[in-house]
Amino acid sequence: MPQHPFNRPRGRIEILEVESAALADNLLGDPPSRSVAVYLPEGYDDSSDEYPLMVDLVGYTGSGLAHVSWKAFQENIPQQIDRLVESGAMGQAIFAFPDCFTSLGGNQYINSASLGNWEDFLCGDMIQALESEFRVKSGRGHRAVFGKSSGGYGALVHGMRRADPWAAIACHSGDMDFELCYRSDFPALLRTLTVGEKGIRGFMERLRESRGVSGGDFHQLMMLAMAASYDPDPQAPYGIRLPVTEDTCELIPERWQNWLAWDPVRMLDNPEVQHNLKSLKGLFIDCGFRDQYNLVYGARQLNRKLQLLGIDHRYEEFPDNHSGIDYRMDVSLPFIYAAIQ
Repeated sequence: MPQHPFNRPRGRIEILEVESAALADNLLGDPPSRSVAVYLPEGYDDSSDEYPLMVDLVGYTGSGLAHVSWKAFQENIPQQIDRLVESGAMGQAIFAFPDCFTSLGGNQYINSASLGNWEDFLCGDMIQALESEFRVKSGRGHRAVFGKSSGGYGALVHGMRRADPWAAIACHSGDMDFELCYRSDFPALLRTLTVGEKGIRGFMERLRESRGVSGGDFHQLMMLAMAASYDPDPQAPYGIRLPVTEDTCELIPERWQNWLAWDPVRMLDNPEVQHNLKSLKGLFIDCGFRDQYNLVYGARQLNRKLQLLGIDHRYEEFPDNHSGIDYRMDVSLPFIYAAIQ
């Protein structure tokens, strides 16, 4: 049988409540006050030391609060951090695990009229609250952000757009090349919304009245969350509009371009994005070469572009798919820690 990690985390976890103006007035009506679980390292209370700050962005349907919870036959992230510190792979840091869940099941950590201004929350309200409450080293040079899937996307796009608060980035299996990872999902979404449903509003009302969300509905909800992230429409139900026609599933060019403007592979063509990435002290990107969402192909494109542009980074592929890959943080966390330490 698999071995369960019985050791308790050596540090302690505090929950910080952050009231955020950036998240107020989102169209979903989600609360602007957000919990951030903070893992303080062993010995924090007995010293006056300051520590680097590392922020974890989770994947879609997740919450940072889940990453500090007990797991059967698996380490949670604090246990993983303790093991890496004990082995000498990295030193001590303060880790933040924000709860960024939304009524659409998550977000992409960018600003959205529908979901809220998550980029502003993470880069502004949250960092300010953490620095005022805990002994984190001040300044961008001692901060890193990392994540997997939607969280990996968020970390990467923050490095591309907001290098001012972050010095190191780790992206595990992040969303990229939207033509490959999203476009084929629109027919199934339309079948759900137009057969037995009354469009987006009817689908959302059914979910609100149900006791749970099935796996299939989760995937359709995810596509609505993507639409609310990349091309929100304040006049549409829940701020969501689709980039395809309802009857023929043809792309609506101007709307699809709004999505593609957020595709990291295409964003890299922007000179400002290139400048921001070059300013980072550490950039880590990986993906499983059996990723079931086709993300490895976008990752390879991004890696090739980064090489051609002379942007320093570390790129790796590994023999796995998209699921259950937190073990890859054994590689990324020491890398970005060294960059900010």
